[in-house]
Amino acid sequence: MGLCDIFKSVSDNHSCLALTLSAVGAAVLVGFGLSFVQFVLQAFVLSGHSLKKYGAKNGAWAVVTGATDGIGREFASQLAKAGFNVLIASRTQEKLDTFASELQSKYSVSTKTYAIDFSRRDTEAYAGLAAIFEGLEVGVLVNNVGKSHDIPADFHEIPLIDHEDIVEINVNATIKVTRLIVPGMITRRRGLILNLGSFAGAVPSPMLATYSGSKAFLSTWSRALAAELAPRGVDVQLVNTYFVVSSMSKIRRATAMIPLPSTYVRSVLSKIGLQGNYTTPYWAHGVLAYAMNFAPSAWLIKYTLNLHKDIRRRALKKREREAAAAKKE
Repeated sequence: MGLCDIFKSVSDNHSCLALTLSAVGAAVLVGFGLSFVQFVLQAFVLSGHSLKKYGAKNGAWAVVTGATDGIGREFASQLAKAGFNVLIASRTQEKLDTFASELQSKYSVSTKTYAIDFSRRDTEAYAGLAAIFEGLEVGVLVNNVGKSHDIPADFHEIPLIDHEDIVEINVNATIKVTRLIVPGMITRRRGLILNLGSFAGAVPSPMLATYSGSKAFLSTWSRALAAELAPRGVDVQLVNTYFVVSSMSKIRRATAMIPLPSTYVRSVLSKIGLQGNYTTPYWAHGVLAYAMNFAPSAWLIKYTLNLHKDIRRRALKKREREAAAAKKE
């Protein structure tokens, strides 16, 4: 082969490589563009399934756990407003009764209450819950009840009972309640199960390790369960959630990124079915989740660790101020 032939071969190879890289780059850009358009449409334009698909205004019931405060209370209210009868479950019977009366008076729906401590492995309590479910056509289940660490802390410094409670409430209670309700949904070939997730389940969260792990479980479990139940007419969605104003988050002031429970729940119920079985329905949370797709995992974990260190520092200082103020009184 002559020198001219060699140069021609190299030139041809470079042209082929350049063409291939250009094609790959174009495909990546097109994919990015399509995913961005899809995100914008889902977040700001499109609406999800009508709740009538699950029996709203047709005698069906919605079951909400952890229903007397925050996000759970708002789910119960908005589902009642949409035309569901509502069964609310939480720890305190007095609060349940008061809230149930409010729902009946405001929305003219039927209500049932069930007092249960989801942190306890109480076989009799779940048997009582099962007995109530037997007579109800449950169209929607909202697995809202949850527990987090009081403040971020290193794993070994947190009492074992706190770890156990988080797993029992976030994981075991969700499994147990869902197991009681799913057979009826399958029989009717209709149902919606919403499992409240967290960004802590999407990004390993140091200093909230057990809570983070429990929410990661819900993410995987929800998607697996969704694949099982979809052919049987039952929709399952993991609702990925960032901060919301609530007693659990200890945040009192709403912002665009941290909505009130009413705003948050409205977004969830208006986007049912749009994003498959793993959803981030509130628009600002969706923007954050979309951006996180492009961040290195190691950086996200380190950022979360530093964030939680700062939250802990400020929480401890607040406790010190409160203790000092109490001594002066």
